[in-house]
Amino acid sequence: MTTDSASATARSLRVAAFTGGAAIASARFRVRQYIAPLAGLDITLREYWPSLGTYPPHCKVLRPAWLIGTLTQRLPQLAAGWRADIALLQREMVSTLPTLEGWTHRPRLVDIDDSVHLYRGGRAARRLAALADLVVVGNDWLAEIWQRWNPTVEILPTAVETDAYRPASLPERPTIGWIGSAGNLHYLSDIAPALARVVDRFPETLIAVCCDRPPDLPGLPVRFTPWSPAAEAEFLASITLGLMPLRDGPWERGKCSFKMLQYMAAGRPCVVSPVGMNNDLLGKAELGLAAATTGEWAEALSSLLADRDGAARMGAAGRAVAETRYSVRVLAPRLAELIRRLA
Repeated sequence: MTTDSASATARSLRVAAFTGGAAIASARFRVRQYIAPLAGLDITLREYWPSLGTYPPHCKVLRPAWLIGTLTQRLPQLAAGWRADIALLQREMVSTLPTLEGWTHRPRLVDIDDSVHLYRGGRAARRLAALADLVVVGNDWLAEIWQRWNPTVEILPTAVETDAYRPASLPERPTIGWIGSAGNLHYLSDIAPALARVVDRFPETLIAVCCDRPPDLPGLPVRFTPWSPAAEAEFLASITLGLMPLRDGPWERGKCSFKMLQYMAAGRPCVVSPVGMNNDLLGKAELGLAAATTGEWAEALSSLLADRDGAARMGAAGRAVAETRYSVRVLAPRLAELIRRLA
């Protein structure tokens, strides 16, 4: 039977996906953006999340009521999920706590794109692994960790919607860009001394930041763009190159380099810490530079700002890798294959 005829005879499937909610990046990129392409492959994916959120409020006094409310909201979602063919659990139903995961319908696919096993001694992670019929992780390092608890582990990188980004010419004014959530701004602060050196050498340089909170980079020429899904493409088109600084630890090795993939999709070169999956991406093509020390960061950034043609070539190489290896268009059939394996 050919692939086309096999696809034509494959039965329709329904997937109930339990995620952290509308504002959670992993839910958006590893679940929600697949809904439309999976529908074209005869797989209906419906996402469920509690309106109270899966992360506890900062005020500890409110947490018991929040937990009860969140679990109560999950109950009708669990009932609806039993009408699906497969349950997809993205991490725990309540952050870091084992709760109602065992009440979901089997077979279960557990999706992991961060080092969540580092929380609470890994108790919730080990329980998720035991419940899973298939664990899907975002990179090689996570695969090694989760294979300790479940032998059925597959790697699916986080996909980037390359069609949403239209590579443009580099801006006239040299602009170093960083995009991400406020929880990761400390990585940007780590390289502030290197950024200061670059600005001294290239006084026209801007430091552009797209985030849900302004950065604390005193003395640097910062252009802040409030983050929203609609702002991402325009922001990335406005920068000369992208940054992804990280520390070298177990949490960072679990990251799936999505920031880097966004720069690549936008046709922008990047300078990144050579940690975890960042190293893997740098090995795919000459699409960016690695930097670990303050001196290396300053030199790498300066070299790209001084060589616009070289920066443009790196950006084009990154775009090609993003399109051929990490686009939603390429990875959706792979996810569909993993889902059908469970059916």
